[in-house]
Amino acid sequence: MSSHLPEYVAPLSLAEKGCLIKGEYPLASLARLQGMLACYEGNVRFDLNFERKGRMRVITGSVLADLELDCQVCMEAIDLSVDRKVSLSVVTSIEQAERLPEEYEALLLESVEETVVLMDIVEDELLLALPDVAKHGDCSNGENINEEAEREESVNPFSVLANLKKD
Repeated sequence: MSSHLPEYVAPLSLAEKGCLIKGEYPLASLARLQGMLACYEGNVRFDLNFERKGRMRVITGSVLADLELDCQVCMEAIDLSVDRKVSLSVVTSIEQAERLPEEYEALLLESVEETVVLMDIVEDELLLALPDVAKHGDCSNGENINEEAEREESVNPFSVLANLKKD
């Protein structure tokens, strides 16, 4: 992890000051993401701009990483390049979140002084960028697997006993 990066940030305070935070974290340090990765090597790079836009306090920027996932069909590795645009609005109530413009997602805080873990913001954006089901474009969608199972079911190993019963 980059030693100069703060562990916790106060999003509303940073937005008032107009701060930019750039850095990177090792993929191996992102605990929630690890269960979805085939390989933990490499880093996630990010730049997050905390600023005011009218009456809103927003976090904009990008999160970039080269990930290796397991294909859920053939179980071989898939390389996925993530370039996720961050567009968050910091709010302190559900009502504020419901009134946000469509291009923003809410980062809901319980109070204006609340701090959040910077790494969690980055990891959340990576998790949102992952496909629901990781698979290669040329892998079948599992139809062949189902067809093979049906063929195996149609061969009844007890059919020999049925023939003996007739004799």
